[in-house]
Amino acid sequence: MAGAMSTRFEVLGAQGIVPVVVIDDADRAAALGSALAEAGLPSAEVTLRTPQALESIRALAAIPGFSVGAGTVVDPAQVEKALAAGAQYAVSPGFSAAVSRECATQGLPLIPGVLTPGEIQAALEAGHRVVKFFPAGASGGPPMLAALSAPFPGLLFMPTGGIDETSLPDYVRMPCVLAVGGTWIAPRAAIAAGDFGTVTMNAQRALAIVGEAR
Repeated sequence: MAGAMSTRFEVLGAQGIVPVVVIDDADRAAALGSALAEAGLPSAEVTLRTPQALESIRALAAIPGFSVGAGTVVDPAQVEKALAAGAQYAVSPGFSAAVSRECATQGLPLIPGVLTPGEIQAALEAGHRVVKFFPAGASGGPPMLAALSAPFPGLLFMPTGGIDETSLPDYVRMPCVLAVGGTWIAPRAAIAAGDFGTVTMNAQRALAIVGEAR
């Protein structure tokens, strides 16, 4: 992505939170999407950590109005596959110039991961205006993000990693935060067990917290 912020990222910003999910069985994906949509959060970042990830993206992309991204994109070869599966954006844990170039070539918006000023500058030079602060919790949380973002006005962040309902408000209140990535909303074990009632409840609570904090 270069230049103006992708419309897809504007959708994420409007929600304020993005469920980050690991799916072991693609047959669970449609029910997961329905559970999130029922809560008013029709969105998920599916990490490419399992053999079923691409098929899960395909199932979620088939749900009308659902916004699905491919997470843990670490290899340029994954970009075309994610796009073919229906991913509407990609997220990487770190900044890779090769992944960034391939996403630009394929027309897939990318949120690259950053943790240092040098990585942020590299992402900016590649045209990115939205980056992922990861791992957020282990790297100093909101105070670290505030310090890291200060020299880069206008840059938006999606903090992810080690965030839960308790720390969520502190991130959402920050002007530099576009949205927060949350793994607790749809835990891997809950998806595997088909416990989608818990997913809906977690998503509803997260949205309520975001609404109150903003």
